[in-house]
Amino acid sequence: MGESGEDETAEPAPDRGGPDTDHARLTAIVDDWAAAIVANDAARIADFMADEWVIVSESGITEREAFLDHVRSGDLTHSAMEAVTPPRVRVHGETALVTARITNTAHYGGQRFDAADEWTTDVFVRRDGHWRCVLSHITPAAPPAGS
Repeated sequence: MGESGEDETAEPAPDRGGPDTDHARLTAIVDDWAAAIVANDAARIADFMADEWVIVSESGITEREAFLDHVRSGDLTHSAMEAVTPPRVRVHGETALVTARITNTAHYGGQRFDAADEWTTDVFVRRDGHWRCVLSHITPAAPPAGS
């Protein structure tokens, strides 16, 4: 617990330094979140999510607790997650959009997914000086032309 009595999160103390600071902070958050996912650490993963977070994928909408339950149970694990492109960060007041192309290796429901190639967009909101993700959207990347 922090001095304020609130749970401390993986994110550093609030900083209102301007667009460059927001860009750097969000880029670091996305990197740290990816590391938490590869560590398969549900508590660390949850630190980056707002309570209302959902992920939208080809299978539909999955709510925060269902996603975290999959991680906690070991039904969903990741062994790799790497950015293919630098993140595109756009801040609009207290909302930010972070889009990047990511590859990852995961196991879900007993099936292995090697080097899944996806475009991800995360929507963050700043609350009490801290960025929290409210929505993640993943879209499979198109295969290279001619393949």
